Amino acid sequence: MLLIGTIMIIAAGCGTAKEKNQSSQDQGMPEMIDVTLKIDPEHPQPNKEVTISATVTQGKEKVDDADEVVFEVWKDGQEKHEKIKGESKGNGVYSITKSFSESGVYYAISHVTARDMHNMPKKEFTVGDVSADQQK
Repeated sequence: MLLIGTIMIIAAGCGTAKEKNQSSQDQGMPEMIDVTLKIDPEHPQPNKEVTISATVTQGKEKVDDADEVVFEVWKDGQEKHEKIKGESKGNGVYSITKSFSESGVYYAISHVTARDMHNMPKKEFTVGDVSADQQK
């Protein structure tokens, strides 16, 4: 009886220690940064200004201390990609303003480095009126 009681106490102690250790590891692991990429207006016209913005959060917190935010922009089919450094607008928002001289399908990627993490969402958007065969 004494032996069974001792084994139960030891087993219960090991389970509690394991739970405490797991809880400590969960608290030490920061949440990943999340980046929401936005094009404004959603359907821009040629030679009109477009704002491309990235809202950076970590959990419920807005990230205003990103190490780097760079927007990579290019037209479908072009090998040359333009890279433009984003400006902090506060409240976790980083953005650039750009205009596009030609109608077509374009892509934007925001390269965000913050809090020892990197996130790079991509967004496709159309400038002007594009025929069905120009779209994929």
